[in-house]
Amino acid sequence: MGEFDLIERYFWRRAGEGPHRAVIGNGDDCAVIAPTPGMQLAVSTDTLVEGRHFLSTVNPARLGHKALAVNLSDLAACGARPLAFTLALTLPRVDQDWLSDFSQGLLALADEHDCELIGGDTTAGPLAIGITVMGEVPAGHALLRSGAQAGDDIWVSGWPGEARLALEAFRGTLHPGLMPHTFDAVRMAMELPTPRVTLGQGLRGVATSAIDVSDGLLGDLGHILRRSRVGASLILDALPISAHLQERPSAEQLDCILAGGDDYELVFTSPPNQREAVRALEQQLGLLLTRIGRIEAEPGLRLWRGELDQWEGDPALKPVDNRWTSFDHFKGTP
Repeated sequence: MGEFDLIERYFWRRAGEGPHRAVIGNGDDCAVIAPTPGMQLAVSTDTLVEGRHFLSTVNPARLGHKALAVNLSDLAACGARPLAFTLALTLPRVDQDWLSDFSQGLLALADEHDCELIGGDTTAGPLAIGITVMGEVPAGHALLRSGAQAGDDIWVSGWPGEARLALEAFRGTLHPGLMPHTFDAVRMAMELPTPRVTLGQGLRGVATSAIDVSDGLLGDLGHILRRSRVGASLILDALPISAHLQERPSAEQLDCILAGGDDYELVFTSPPNQREAVRALEQQLGLLLTRIGRIEAEPGLRLWRGELDQWEGDPALKPVDNRWTSFDHFKGTP
């Protein structure tokens, strides 16, 4: 099978298959898209490399899902509605069964979010997947990392840490190991993440800043702090701990939640007067949203043991040394 046969068989969407929003879609030197009047384009790119971002044994349908999900998660963090994406696929060989499953997983998630595949590239080499995704957001209303203000609450969605627990199970570092049902559940979190696209759009006008958790909660929150030129206090006892992590030692729980990454949950900030709006979103989406700290004017990230709203000066609040580091492609995995 040649390159163009491969594209036509597995990635060409015919009439009635998936969204067809582009003015000119797949098949020309360039795709042409027309943003909705009054909207701005949000664009993001991610690359997944075998052995670095995913295991060679991963189910190809799940890999197709995740390859797009991590990009949609960036749109979610920006508050954008998905429009279209391109796919650059490097393959060591043409494996038709693998391609069939991969494309099904990829395009099923694309259709779920009404996101059109409008072009890309295929080439031979070590397995790598590069996706560029495009979305739209009302002009001037994109969620950014730079908007956090002193006094804002810090929130996180869902149950961060489960993907890292699965990774450590694969690495064989957990003692004791996971029960089979627990491993299956956290493996789903690692291989089939849910991009919080609807949450991101709901946070427009509510959140002052947002980021998705790809490299670890503390590290990604740190990006907000640096871009917003603020600091923060985080209350460790306020962190959401899933039922699967509750079975693990306390130190392991914190390692997974604070430095695990690969969660693709959203961390966001909002003023205290928006708490009711955040809770309304939580009810509407059926998605846990947990307040875990506050933004402060003093630079730096401070960790505490205690309860929310027991801030500095309260003897019940105990400082905790920050021993955690987040994932870095060139410094290695924590």
